[in-house]
Amino acid sequence: MSRYVPSDALYVDLYQLTMAQAYSRSGRTAEATFSLFVRTLPPDRGYLLFAGLEDVLRYLQSLRFTPEDLDYLRSTGQFGDDLIEYLAGFRFTGSVRAMAEGTPFFVNEPVIEVTAPVIEGQIVETFLINQVNMASLFATKAARIVWAAAGGGVTDFAARRTHGTDAGNKFARASYIGGFVGTSNVAADALYGIPTIGTMAHSFITSFETELEAFRAYTNAFPDTTTLLVDTYDTAGGVEAAITVAQELEARGSRLVGVRLDSGDLNQLSRTARKMLDAAGLPYVQIVASGGLDEFSIGALVTARAPISAYGVGTLAGVSADAPWSDTVYKQVRYGGCPVAKFSPGKATYPGPKQVWRCFDKSDGRIVHDHLTTADAEPPERIALPLLGEVMRDGTLVGELPSLEQVRERARGELGRLPISALALSGATPVAVSVSDELK
Repeated sequence: MSRYVPSDALYVDLYQLTMAQAYSRSGRTAEATFSLFVRTLPPDRGYLLFAGLEDVLRYLQSLRFTPEDLDYLRSTGQFGDDLIEYLAGFRFTGSVRAMAEGTPFFVNEPVIEVTAPVIEGQIVETFLINQVNMASLFATKAARIVWAAAGGGVTDFAARRTHGTDAGNKFARASYIGGFVGTSNVAADALYGIPTIGTMAHSFITSFETELEAFRAYTNAFPDTTTLLVDTYDTAGGVEAAITVAQELEARGSRLVGVRLDSGDLNQLSRTARKMLDAAGLPYVQIVASGGLDEFSIGALVTARAPISAYGVGTLAGVSADAPWSDTVYKQVRYGGCPVAKFSPGKATYPGPKQVWRCFDKSDGRIVHDHLTTADAEPPERIALPLLGEVMRDGTLVGELPSLEQVRERARGELGRLPISALALSGATPVAVSVSDELK
């Protein structure tokens, strides 16, 4: 018996549908503009890295309520035939202005502005917040880890620990934007073309009589791409077995790529492993560290000058453990051509469509501050770039979406323009955002 699977069109909060019916019956169907932004930055974050835009645009472009969706809504008894009929022909016909994916952003800066008939703009709210909130948290976490690694390659090992399979795939994409070099998640390669990187599990080693036998079996299958896991029993003994196999590979014209440490005192164990490998004439064999790592533990290893070449990160990265949420909101700022705003304490908003201007230091090109203005304002100073541009018009993409590699490269470049104070792992200072008099 087949099971009904709702389409993404039903990924809404109930009140978006009840408001849609009320909007329609009261004749309030004019065009509206909604801004998506964060009210606050999570602890220790000096910035957030914008991600998730491609998923948002593809969703808007293909958004449809299926016949099965409509049957379900009808079966609830909560909605009139007029709303069901409207949803049957629903298409997103609005326009979208957005920052480029891979752009750092700060408090109260709209990363996306949607202008559409009010019901259309309202119905897409939950999906947009969900995608941008999740992807931006993931990309930011990854960027912090990459910064802490100080040139050491970082790979996503998070697939088994993320909050669901979709989150695992989304983390792989966002972490690649944030600077990771690859993922262990094969589905992410199939979906996004992210390089896959893997080693082996302890279970492979315990399936053989000896560690050396396991290492030989694996390198016989993969003589040029193997990183051996050496901590199943005793790390020093595992490194000795890896040295034996590496020397056997050399005799056959191949090379062992690396050894992986997954437990214990990684600083001390990496020093021991490096000394043993170098003494055996294997300076090219890399040391990979994994096991509960994040930007703080990796930063400590880098500070201690542990001889580690690369890192695999999973649990703490894949759920953005120290900052698993952000106050991402989607607020109406214009209705029927008139700017609107909230005045609630702690939740006040600036009215109308906006532009974010990024201002740079003339000498080193780093970001000095951002300036928030109305959408049609002039640049506040000579060296200022507008961050919001049109990406969708009348429900159709404007131009081609950038490739994932292009987004990743943008993120790398833009992160390099942040002041060091914003990049700090603890006690970071965000870039200041000034607000024009017209918005106050």
